Amino acid sequence: MSLPSQVRLIEVGPRDGLQNEAQPISVADKVQLVDALSAAGLGYIEVGSFVSPKWVPQMAGSAEVFAQIRRQPGVTYGALAPNLRGFEDALAAGVKEVAVFAAASEAFSQRNINCSISESLARFAPIMEAAKQHGVTVRGYVSCVLGCPYEGEVAPEQVAMVARELYAMGCYEVSLGDTIGTGTAGATRRLFDVVSAQVPREKLAGHFHDTYGQAMANIYASLLEGIAVFDSSIAGLGGCPYAKGASGNVATEDVVYLLNGLGIETGIDLDALIAAGQQISAVLGRPTGSRVAKARSAQ
Repeated sequence: MSLPSQVRLIEVGPRDGLQNEAQPISVADKVQLVDALSAAGLGYIEVGSFVSPKWVPQMAGSAEVFAQIRRQPGVTYGALAPNLRGFEDALAAGVKEVAVFAAASEAFSQRNINCSISESLARFAPIMEAAKQHGVTVRGYVSCVLGCPYEGEVAPEQVAMVARELYAMGCYEVSLGDTIGTGTAGATRRLFDVVSAQVPREKLAGHFHDTYGQAMANIYASLLEGIAVFDSSIAGLGGCPYAKGASGNVATEDVVYLLNGLGIETGIDLDALIAAGQQISAVLGRPTGSRVAKARSAQ
């Protein structure tokens, strides 16, 4: 299969990245980050999460962030809305696209959201109904697709079942997430081969963590499978909570560098992206997690 000519990147740094930070991050700093990402040419930015601040304190203030960002035409500003209350809050904040998530592992689902996979999917039914009524699009995430911190290996057929359910419920796209970053290129190709029998390839996305240093290899393997949408995080924000000290999300800068080298169009300005990553890293008081940004700054 030939490589896609264009790839769409879903920037998850402001949500999936910052929610793992120990230190509080101001609304102003979050707004500055989102605006810098918009200016760099990203077409989709996950801005925040409408969950109880008791559970995810870093996502408190998501409504204020949405109120203050400079929305650019043609850019989707999404948010995570795991329940109906979250969806209603997102709607009130002017959010036009939300994301819901389910796990491919029963043990992870129980430990993470205290319910089974089937129960978690049932919870999404009212969100899907409300989204349809209000003209809001819904994107689905499946976590632990290439391994679980509690169960170990996860069967691709199990992932396919969960992805199929999300797609059938009305998620226009389903992102498959290697939450603990243990996946390899061979396992990634097999995963997309199995899942694409249930959900069309053009409706699937990849979300890779770099815990074992395999994220770039897994993205390339996905490209070979015809996958043309990937989630990534500016400056590699977001550690892996199940592997102490391990890196988490793959850095957007590194993914863009890879795609540029393959002649794949993204519409993203790499220099502006690196600057945005350096800026938020300075706010957090630590070096960027992007290898490309580190290499460029050392030149």
